[in-house]
Amino acid sequence: MTRYNGSSLLIDCGEGTQVAIRERGWSFHDIDTVCFTHFHGDHISGLPGLLLSMGNAERTEPVTLIGPKGLERTVNALRVIAPELPFEIKFIELNDTVCEYSMCGYRIKAFRVNHRVTCYGYSIMIDRAGKFDPEKAAANNVPMKAWSRLQKGQVVELDGIEYTQDMILGPERKGIKVTYCTDTRPVGIISEMAAGSDIFICEGMYGEDDKDNKAVEHKHMTFAEAAGLAASADPRPDEMWLTHYSPSLVNPAEYVGKIRKIFPNAIAAKDLRTVTLNFKDEEI
Repeated sequence: MTRYNGSSLLIDCGEGTQVAIRERGWSFHDIDTVCFTHFHGDHISGLPGLLLSMGNAERTEPVTLIGPKGLERTVNALRVIAPELPFEIKFIELNDTVCEYSMCGYRIKAFRVNHRVTCYGYSIMIDRAGKFDPEKAAANNVPMKAWSRLQKGQVVELDGIEYTQDMILGPERKGIKVTYCTDTRPVGIISEMAAGSDIFICEGMYGEDDKDNKAVEHKHMTFAEAAGLAASADPRPDEMWLTHYSPSLVNPAEYVGKIRKIFPNAIAAKDLRTVTLNFKDEEI
């Protein structure tokens, strides 16, 4: 779950989602967007209860659900136990290999991965405009009285001349990016999308050395395969958090040492792990 500027975004909604949100002390009311990777029960079965909790939190604004083709039909089937809600549900169904949307201050890029059913990963980005450049504004003859509105992203027309934000700002600066993928074999598009992420959250179903064949059979990944994706991303993500462990993997942290030879900043993440990401000053 991400939170930015008063809006929350959730990726997948398994059975324990409400418990985790309550333990963090976060609000159900502020969840504006829910992205689904696929429709296996451990990724969507908690949705009806979550929708009811959002309604009980007096939410009336629409909620947007994003997921693979068949999302609306699947959600409506689950809503048999949550038929009446005080807010509208908007559906965005993914059909292409890569799909991109902008909402609530986020730029969301969904990308298809390789599981037994149609499955998508997501990159969640918060873009950051360049710094105000008074010399550029002067060179473009932008009146000073337009500067404030242009910095807010408005288009300003004065004396029949239209002024836009790019006329007063320097190069775009590095924003914030988090990439999430689960339930997939390693495919090149994952590295492509994880490039430059502050955090790359990736499934690591198996940590043991003898599980390669099982990973292939069930279309999941080993720790080493996940680390390989992080290492091949250019530029590399700052950190990789492993998640979605096999129930047989009692102590995931035990197996992280080996894969740090592949990708040094690998972490065996636990439930409720959180971090605050801030903008960095360097320009891109």
